[in-house]
Amino acid sequence: MNIFNKFFSSVLVTLLFCPAAFSSDWQNNLRTKFLNNETVILAVNIRSFNSQDFNGDGFIQENSGEKRGTFLNAINRLDELKNLGVNTLHVLPITPTGKLKALGTAGSLYSASDFASLNPDMYDENSDLTIEQQAKKFVDEAHLRGISVIADLPACASYDLFLQRPDLFVKGVSGEPVIPADWTDVRLLNPGSKDKIDINVFGTYKDFVKMVMKLGFDGIRADVATSKTELFWKELIKYSREKDPEFLWLAEASESWKDPVSNYGVFTSYDKLLNAGFDGYYGSFFNLKNWNNSKELYSQISYTLNETEKYGKSVIGSFSTHDEVSPILIKGPELSNMMIWLSATLPVNSYFVDGFQTGDDYVYQKQNKPADSTNTDDDIYFTHRGQIDIFNFSRKPGGNNVDIRNNFLLGNNVKLTILPVLNNGKFTPLKIKNQKVFAYMFEYNKKRILTLGNLDFENSQKASVKISNISRKMSIVPIKITSMPEFKKGKLQINLKRGEIVVLIING
Repeated sequence: MNIFNKFFSSVLVTLLFCPAAFSSDWQNNLRTKFLNNETVILAVNIRSFNSQDFNGDGFIQENSGEKRGTFLNAINRLDELKNLGVNTLHVLPITPTGKLKALGTAGSLYSASDFASLNPDMYDENSDLTIEQQAKKFVDEAHLRGISVIADLPACASYDLFLQRPDLFVKGVSGEPVIPADWTDVRLLNPGSKDKIDINVFGTYKDFVKMVMKLGFDGIRADVATSKTELFWKELIKYSREKDPEFLWLAEASESWKDPVSNYGVFTSYDKLLNAGFDGYYGSFFNLKNWNNSKELYSQISYTLNETEKYGKSVIGSFSTHDEVSPILIKGPELSNMMIWLSATLPVNSYFVDGFQTGDDYVYQKQNKPADSTNTDDDIYFTHRGQIDIFNFSRKPGGNNVDIRNNFLLGNNVKLTILPVLNNGKFTPLKIKNQKVFAYMFEYNKKRILTLGNLDFENSQKASVKISNISRKMSIVPIKITSMPEFKKGKLQINLKRGEIVVLIING
C-alpha cells in the first residue's frame, strides 16, 4: 500500500499556494460562498489592525509619534491576509463610540453613539479623502484581492446616545436605561415586541444597513442577535435583500445560548433567527477548551451539522472568537493548531481573530493600569485578559509563532481543496477505546478525509482505529502529521503527542 505519498503531497501544496490574479470586477457572492462553507473569516479591529506601537507598552500614544490604525493604513495588510488564505474580513464595529460611562481610553467598539456615521478614530488626517471615501477605498482594495468584507452591527448603544435619543432604549423602573448583563458601558436598545417593531430602533438600524451597503460591504454580522425579535430581523433582512440578494447575515447566536441579556430584554433563539432570514450562526465549538473526551466533540459536531442541514443554513467554526481568551493562554499552541485543523476538516466556515494566526496572547504591557491620556471619562487602559483589545488605541495584533502561521496557511488552503468531500460526505465518528482521542471521517467520490486528535494537552495518547475497506490500491496522503501511524489488519495505530491533530487523505 502506498501509505505516504510525499511527492503527491508536495505537488498538492504547491498547487494550493499559486497566487490568484487581482480583479477589479467585484460581484458580491458572499451569501452563496458562506452557505457552501467556502469562507475563511478573520475578525479585525481597524483601530489597531495596522497601528504602530514604538515603545512596546501595548497602547498608542499619538503625542509621542505612535499611530493608530485607520481605514487607509489597514490596506497595507490586505496582501498578507490574502496570502494566508483569508477570503473574508469581519470588521469589528466602525460606528462612533461613547465617551460617557465608558470602558477604556477610546471607548468600546460595541458602545455605539451613532449608527449612521463612521468612527472618526479610524480616519487618516493626512489624506484629502473624506472618512466615507477612506472606508470605501479599504473595502474596494479588499475586493481587488478577492476578499469579502462583513460589517459588525452593535447590539447595544452608549450612554451618550441615550442622552440624545432616550426613545431608542429600554427603561427600568426608575426611568434609567437598562444595563444588559454586566456590560456597564452600554445600554439596551428596545426592538419592540414579538408582534410589533419599535420604529425608532428599526429606523436607526436601517440607517446602518444603508450606510454599509453604500460603502460596498458584502454582509453584516449582528452582535448578540438574540436581543432583537424575529419580526425585527425579518423586516431588516428583507430590506437588504431587496437591494442585494447576496448580502450575508450572520447572527451572533449559539445553540447553547438560552437566556436574554437582561430581564427587561427579549430572547430569540438561533432557530428563529434562521427563520427570520439569517444565513448562519455560531456553532458552540468554543466549548472545545472544556471537552475532555471524544463523545463531547462528536455530540457537538453531529448536533450542529444536523441543524444546518435541517434549515439549509451554515455556521462559523467558532472555536475562538474575540470574546474568547487566546488559546495560547489556555492550552498553548497545540490548541491553536487543533482549532485550525478542525475548522479545515469540518463543513463549517472557518473563523479566526486577527493575531490568532501568529499566536498572539493578547497581553498588553500596561493593561488595566492608569493611562497617560484618555478620550473618554475612563483613565484606565481597561482590557479583558487574553482577548483582543476593543477598548483603547492599542498595538497591532502580533505573535511570532511560525508553526501556527504555517498550519494556518496550509489548513485554509487544504480546506478549499477538500470541501466537496466535506459538503457531500457524511460525518462519521470512528470508534476508539481511548476516549481522550477522537477520530472522524468524511467520504465522497472515492476520497476520504480522516482526522484524528488528542484532547489531552498534557500527555501523549495511543490509539487504534479501525478503517474499513482499506486496500493496497489506495494512496494515503499525510496533510497534517508529525507522528507516523502504522496500518495493521485494517487498523490504524498511532501515538499522538499532547494536543496533536493528524489529517490524512485516502484516495481510491
